[in-house]
Amino acid sequence: MYLGRIISAGITEGGKPYVAYRVSSRSFPNRQVKSLETEAAIIPKEGFEKDIFKNTYIAYNCLKIVNDIAIISNGSQTDPIADKIALGMNIRDALAYSLITMDYEKDEYNTPRIAAVASKEEVYIGIVTDSKVLVEKIDDGEAMLISTYEKNTPEKVKFQAENSEDACQFIFNQGAFAEFEHPVCSAAAVYDGNWKISGLNPE
Repeated sequence: MYLGRIISAGITEGGKPYVAYRVSSRSFPNRQVKSLETEAAIIPKEGFEKDIFKNTYIAYNCLKIVNDIAIISNGSQTDPIADKIALGMNIRDALAYSLITMDYEKDEYNTPRIAAVASKEEVYIGIVTDSKVLVEKIDDGEAMLISTYEKNTPEKVKFQAENSEDACQFIFNQGAFAEFEHPVCSAAAVYDGNWKISGLNPE
């Protein structure tokens, strides 16, 4: 099954808050994640930089840590969500406001924007499509996934990861995610006293 871009967030089976993101792509597979201490971005691989002129939506910051809160998304909405949180807006409102403001991507597929925001106390997940906006709090102890195609409503999932490296691998090709096609790269953050970011670029 092809889901396109995938976000999972909530609490791992080991009890740790996490956010994770996977790029799956049929049209633009030549991408990679670049991860730093407090942020990560999706960018073209070397030699494929011109792809951004074919589709402006393929490069963006996908993950940021602000005020000890993790923001993850499939597009440029990562930055306004982070900005609102940095200014003191609560998680739910920052997520909802930014999704409504940015709206779905105006490409040939009307690709939805998906995002999740997690603190050590609460996690929210959301989506904006050409027909709906949804922002939902994830129940304590639960983990959810949402995607740009097929799964436009959050679904419960079991997520096994002890750290951010494990989380990248798990969303890439393990557990329930193993059945989803065309994985390209992944990024994740897991909270264990503080947020640690990792990225996965398979050979």
